[in-house]
Amino acid sequence: MLSYRHAFHAGNHADVLKHFVLMQLIRHLQQKDTPFHYIDTHAGAGLYALDQGYAAKSREADTGIAQLWQRKDLPLPLAEYLQFVREMNADRKLRHYPGSPWIANALLRDQDRLRLFELHPTDNKILCDNFRELEKQQGRPRGRGTRVMIERGDGFAALRALLPPPSRRALVLIDPPYEVKTDYRSVLDTLDDALKRFPTGTYAIWYPVLQRNESKQLQNRLKRLPAASWLDVTLSITGPMPDGFGLRASGMFVLNPPWTLAATLNEVMPFLVSVLGQDAGAGFTLETGENPAPGKGKGRNADDD
Repeated sequence: MLSYRHAFHAGNHADVLKHFVLMQLIRHLQQKDTPFHYIDTHAGAGLYALDQGYAAKSREADTGIAQLWQRKDLPLPLAEYLQFVREMNADRKLRHYPGSPWIANALLRDQDRLRLFELHPTDNKILCDNFRELEKQQGRPRGRGTRVMIERGDGFAALRALLPPPSRRALVLIDPPYEVKTDYRSVLDTLDDALKRFPTGTYAIWYPVLQRNESKQLQNRLKRLPAASWLDVTLSITGPMPDGFGLRASGMFVLNPPWTLAATLNEVMPFLVSVLGQDAGAGFTLETGENPAPGKGKGRNADDD
């Protein structure tokens, strides 16, 4: 099914949560000089115009980045995220919003590697064009086998061939549209296989909080995966809708998270609720847990050592 276009949702409250967490994970991995792979299974177009096309029609950015745009009282970790978006809008007007590949490309070092997958033919072409233009501006042409590789394909299936990476360090973002019920099963099956191949990797999964049973069950099933530890954070901007439709809440589930992430989220999430919340039903949840392997005690992400 190829109807989903992330441009409709660019910069909304779910993107704010997803991309803020993504930046924290990348910053943590950069604390070591050893290179790592960033793998994005559903990369999208990479960069979005908020003042035209799908994003201008949906205006979902009004529920997210637009609410933060003029704020000067952001907690320090959130301020870095906002500053990154501001630097993409030189005239200080909110016209452009970066997707996860764009954020990762800007933050990752020369020794790190990006592997980006997008199945939608139009978004894949836009993603390639956006990176081609960026690298032309930087004087760093992209070729096969270099720092950034973009492929049109199923990111779920492609992940198998990339794990474990040569450096034994990786951050994997899994962010499917969940338009079809099989996406939920694909997420779980893909992660179960990935953890067998590369148990110490960091895996970040974005998910919508919806009324459908698959959505309700996903969190509990993610907690039962054989990762050493996990973190689950959700952000709701309203209480449940009477008709059950609309994306009022979303979450980020991280397998093998850095130990500092929970403290950072405890600082930032109350602020996000206060700014993005639309009614008394707004709020956040934050849970962590450990799943020690038999006979090995409590496991930790290798990058925490």
